[in-house]
Amino acid sequence: MISKNTIDQVYEISRVEEVIGDFVQLKKSGSNYKGLSPFSDERTPSFMVSPVKQIWKDFSSGKGGNAVAFLMEHEHFSYPEAIRYLAKKYNIEIEETERTDEEKEQANERESMYLVSEYASNYFIKTLWESELGKAIGLSYFKERGFSDDTIKKFQLGYNPDQWDAFTATAIQDKYQLEYLSKTGLTIVKEQPGGPPRTFDRFKGRVMFPIHSMSGRVLGFGGRILTNDKKAAKYLNSPESDIYHKSKVLYGIYYAKKAIAKEDNCYLVEGYTDVIQMHQKGIENVVASSGTALTPEQIRLINRLTKNITVLFDGDAAGLRASLRGIDLILEQGMNVKVCTFPEGEDPDSFSKNNPYEDVVHYLEQNAKDFIQFKTSLLAQEAADDPIKRADTVRDIVHSIAKIPDRIQKEIYIQECAKIMQISEEVLYNTLAQIDKKTVQEATKKNQQAQKAFEVVKDQEVIEKVDVQFQLERKIIELLLLYGSQKESFEDLVLKENEEGDLELQPEIVEAKVYEKIYLDLQEDEIELSNEQFRQIYYQLMERLNASEEFSVQTMFTEMEHGMAQEVSSILMEEERYVLHNWERKDIYPKDKKVGVAQLVGETILTLRCHLIKSRILQLQQETVDQQENKEILEEIMNYLQLNKLLNAKLNRVLA
Repeated sequence: MISKNTIDQVYEISRVEEVIGDFVQLKKSGSNYKGLSPFSDERTPSFMVSPVKQIWKDFSSGKGGNAVAFLMEHEHFSYPEAIRYLAKKYNIEIEETERTDEEKEQANERESMYLVSEYASNYFIKTLWESELGKAIGLSYFKERGFSDDTIKKFQLGYNPDQWDAFTATAIQDKYQLEYLSKTGLTIVKEQPGGPPRTFDRFKGRVMFPIHSMSGRVLGFGGRILTNDKKAAKYLNSPESDIYHKSKVLYGIYYAKKAIAKEDNCYLVEGYTDVIQMHQKGIENVVASSGTALTPEQIRLINRLTKNITVLFDGDAAGLRASLRGIDLILEQGMNVKVCTFPEGEDPDSFSKNNPYEDVVHYLEQNAKDFIQFKTSLLAQEAADDPIKRADTVRDIVHSIAKIPDRIQKEIYIQECAKIMQISEEVLYNTLAQIDKKTVQEATKKNQQAQKAFEVVKDQEVIEKVDVQFQLERKIIELLLLYGSQKESFEDLVLKENEEGDLELQPEIVEAKVYEKIYLDLQEDEIELSNEQFRQIYYQLMERLNASEEFSVQTMFTEMEHGMAQEVSSILMEEERYVLHNWERKDIYPKDKKVGVAQLVGETILTLRCHLIKSRILQLQQETVDQQENKEILEEIMNYLQLNKLLNAKLNRVLA
């Protein structure tokens, strides 16, 4: 159990822009920051972070909240795990007891799988450093690769003994359930007819490379065998599970994310040792696709941190040809891509190991080619003097250019290709137009097929009605959150008889705080918010605003349940949606809402009164239908109609 004092300290010290900045590349936008949504695939930023309010809002998915909520949404942390992560990030001392056996059993499935993975990582590390076999076999291998003790510890490298179930037996002895050892892929379970299942360690006799999420959680493992067993795979990865999806993970992203954002470039390599060796040399903005073909999800992971990728390959021709598919995928995501190849017989691992830092950096800078230069030179060599192959090469390059979403970049690359391949720009533009047209036709055909597959016969179009009361109650909460303790001059309306004896609303100026005005108006009319969540937030706000002059939404978040906190952040960040449109660039200057707070409060309360009066009139009219004619009900309706007319006149609305 984490103490409230520690939780308060975490909330007080943590900065939402710093926490999210570790996962998303943020750019200053006025007093806020904006970036690409980490929850959806987009090319135009719809993700906003407010350092002043210490909250964030993702307009593409509707999610929002504070730093803790972000970690819970993005990293699937539980609340205590998010607090622990922030405490570690900001060096806050946190008191927590070891999980009991009972707590381990009560943990949900995903949490249990994370717990098992973390336990396994610690077991492999301990075996590497403390067991005789670990030191003699595993540690010796890493030393031979040229890794220092600090590097081995930094990347949490380990060793699993060459025994059938050394890890599994120890884990079960330590009360970890076989179900989760199997689900994470650490243990292979084979059922036996008429007897108990047999268990085997998946990574038996291998050196271990833990694979981390962007926040540092252990998701899975890569294991390299050290014997010459031809039947066994040289490298073995954890199988797909609820917590490990290899197509969505990049090896080393946890260690590289800050350097990638700082350098505004990401080096992409193939293997674990390439990453580790380059890190050890001092080049930290490097990640690996872990031996799998590059996927759009992996590219989007980098896209959150930088728009620039440099793909590093050895001189192997087959590898280079395969790399072209990955380059096209990077271009499709609207990113800038360069390619750097190493001399024959070298790869990022060996080249980094055998050369000083300055030489490695210089080589990467001098030999990183733009994708168009790389692709044309590679394919041109293959085509040589064969006109047909040469034509295919040009077509292949234009196909790559067609994948670029930015029109200006497309044009520049067409011009570059025309120069290198010595062909007219006009021909290339015509080819590009044909490809674009074909792409549009295929997309249209696909959409039509999808629509036919899900076509539903409708008698009439259903238009969703706006819930007026919901919107007005939401506006009241927004006013309390933004301006609750602000003092304003309000024009109050008092119902009085004029000289002719008719009732009319007469204005009176009243000085009050926003929350006082709202509270008194709602009390006077005996109005209670109908939405359960808004009602809870309303009472919490009133209590806090009444108790303290210095109200802080940030402290309020610590005691709110997740759903309520998300709704509050969504309300607070609603205005920021319009900042994304950058109206000033179009010479449109929206009026600052702070200027007319008193008027906005008055209009919101009046509109709510009108809505409730209208609802009451409809209810009374229904009663007259049910009871035929009732003089008292008719009189009440007439009084409400007169009041409604007066309120709408004040709001400058004409009633039919």
